[in-house]
Amino acid sequence: FVARFREALFHFSTLFDMLEAILPRDIQERVLIEREIFGRQAMNVIASEGLERIERPETYKQWQVRNERAGFRQLPLDRQTVEMVKKRVKSVYHKDFSIDEDGQWLLQGWKGRIVYALTTWKPA
Repeated sequence: FVARFREALFHFSTLFDMLEAILPRDIQERVLIEREIFGRQAMNVIASEGLERIERPETYKQWQVRNERAGFRQLPLDRQTVEMVKKRVKSVYHKDFSIDEDGQWLLQGWKGRIVYALTTWKPA
């Protein structure tokens, strides 16, 4: 439980920090995101067990192993799309957003911490 709580704390504090930097506190959309999305996800990760636990934040490397064991093959990233996304994030988005790559994973980050990892798979 302690490891799960610590990882949830790091993950959700990063998300709330991101919202703090890009959205004013008093707008309704931010309140909804914090309460209805991030708040519910955090409660599920921390307080739920067994079938009630829907959210399972794991590292992308853990998902890599899980998907390969399930018989999927990872597809390569499209170079043109990756370069377009990197340029767009660098020119338009907050300076603390980042886009990186690790193998065939596209990593979205905030202040040096990976927030989301994207890739595509197909049955092997």
